[in-house]
Amino acid sequence: MIQHEVNGIQYYSFEALASHKEVINAVFTRLGGVSLFPFAELNVGHLVGDEPAAVQTNHRLIFQTLGLSSKEIITARQVHGNGVSIVSFDDGGRVIPATDGLITATPDVNLMLRFADCLPIFLYDPEKRAAGLGHAGWRGTATNLAGRMASMMVEGLGSDPAKIIACLGPAIGPCCYQVGEEVTELLRASLDDWERALHRLEGEVFSLNLWEANRQQLIEAGIGYIEISHICTACRTAEFFSYRAERGRTGRFAALIGIRSAK
Repeated sequence: MIQHEVNGIQYYSFEALASHKEVINAVFTRLGGVSLFPFAELNVGHLVGDEPAAVQTNHRLIFQTLGLSSKEIITARQVHGNGVSIVSFDDGGRVIPATDGLITATPDVNLMLRFADCLPIFLYDPEKRAAGLGHAGWRGTATNLAGRMASMMVEGLGSDPAKIIACLGPAIGPCCYQVGEEVTELLRASLDDWERALHRLEGEVFSLNLWEANRQQLIEAGIGYIEISHICTACRTAEFFSYRAERGRTGRFAALIGIRSAK
C-alpha cells in the first residue's frame, strides 16, 4: 500500500489502483482528527460513544482531504451481514440500512464504510468503471460477502469478473484473531480450502486469516487480480482502531472508494 499525509491526516491507497487515476481509494488511519481518548483521533463511528461534534468534524476533515463533499458520499448501517446494495447519484448523502457491501457505476459517487478489525474489501472494474466496498468480519466472510459483491457487479452491472481488481485492506491478522468452534464450523462449510485460512492453536481454538478466507472467495468468483495489505490493525493500534486489541472501547476508521467523472 501507498502511504499519504495531507495536513496531518494520514491514509493509505492501493498500489493496484495507482495507475487508475479516475479512482479515489483510501483507507484512513486514526491519526489527524479531533476526537479524544479512547476515540483519538480520526474516529468516524457515530455509535461508539464519541462526541457527535467531533465525529462530524472528522468526517469533514476526511472529505476535505480527498476534495469531496458530503453530498457525494454514500455509506451504510453496517450489520455484519452479507447484504449488498447497488447505489447511484440519487443516493448521495444517504445511509443505506442493513448493508455491508456497496456497489456503484456512477461517477462522483463515493462509497464509505467504517472499520475496527473487520476487513475492507475494495473492488474496481476499469472497463465498466464500477466500484465496490465491503465490510467483512467473520460473519460476513462465513456468508461470502466478497463473492456476493462480485456477483452483483457481474449480474447487475455487466462486469467481467476476470477484469475486476480486488484489494483487501488493513484488518485484524491471524497473529491476533483467535476464534472458537462456532466460527470455525461456519467457515469450514463456506471455504473450499479452509485449512489455509484456519490454523488450530489448541483444542477448538483456531486463528483466522480473514485475508486468506476472502481471497479464496474472490478467486472462486473469478476475480482476476487481488492485492492484500497484510497490515494487522490489532498489532498497530497506534495507527488503526482495533475493537479486539482495545477491548471494544475504541473508534472506527474510514475506508472509501469512488469514481471521478471524466473532465
